[in-house]
Amino acid sequence: MRLRGGASGDNSHPMPESNKPLITALVVSRNSKDDLLQCLKAFFASADVPVDAVVVDNDSSDGSPAAVTDEFPHATVLVQSKNLGYGRAANVGLERCQGRFVLLLSPHVILDPQCSGRLADLLLTRPDAGAVGPRLAMPGGRLDPDARRAFPIPSTLFYQTVGLSKLFPRSPRFGRHNMGHVPESDVHEMDAGTAACLMLRRSALDRVGFFDPRYFMSGEDLDLCYRLKLGGWKIFYLPTANAVHRAEPAPRNRERQISYEKHRAMWTYHFKHHSEDVSAFGNGLVWIQIWGRYVAEQARNTLKRGRREAT
Repeated sequence: MRLRGGASGDNSHPMPESNKPLITALVVSRNSKDDLLQCLKAFFASADVPVDAVVVDNDSSDGSPAAVTDEFPHATVLVQSKNLGYGRAANVGLERCQGRFVLLLSPHVILDPQCSGRLADLLLTRPDAGAVGPRLAMPGGRLDPDARRAFPIPSTLFYQTVGLSKLFPRSPRFGRHNMGHVPESDVHEMDAGTAACLMLRRSALDRVGFFDPRYFMSGEDLDLCYRLKLGGWKIFYLPTANAVHRAEPAPRNRERQISYEKHRAMWTYHFKHHSEDVSAFGNGLVWIQIWGRYVAEQARNTLKRGRREAT
């Protein structure tokens, strides 16, 4: 984790001399033992600055806590007696994070050896930055669409619902949410990254607060980034920092719950941050779009299950 050649290439920023780590990785995990161990191994592999890790285990049944303790005895493992969801579990972990910077990590993310250092270097050279995300790629190399996002205002939701965002992904208007009009190779500001891999400045986090516990497993990163921006902090996308997101498909017995929580989070986010800027009629249209998409998704999943059972 070499803090050189990062966002600015400036090597004039010495590391803080402290017993506390510069970076704390925070991983919330549930039944992801193998991926979790690989994630932590990649994080610790090239650390040449003080780092540590906090793992919050959401009531796993696969032996994850013991495996982490055995392989990484210096990591802090916080075992929960039930699945708290992401936001609540992350808040438990944040209370124990000691680093100047907190690196949110999904257990399914593998960092490039220089990723953490380059993210930290940007935060060191940009005191106005509250967060920075890497070029988070999927296994095939394509950029994870959640790696850089604009806030989902009502018009964005409409373009997604009617398919204009897919038809014109590079349009500044129709493809706004995933910022397809901005070259992936450019360092640039963004509204939000993803909690799968996002480095936060701890002092900024302390000012705006931790995750909103009303979100269970989606939307909490957008909400946090929105509050960071309201607080005057900038959020950056850094393409010279690289990571791979090996996201796994949702278990079939949890597809409906995951879809419900995703759409509930969309409404929670809209109602919290944008409903006052929209008329009652407009808010009603947003509600219909969100829950109409949920119903349509469930109908598609039911048809898929029927076809699988018929073959």
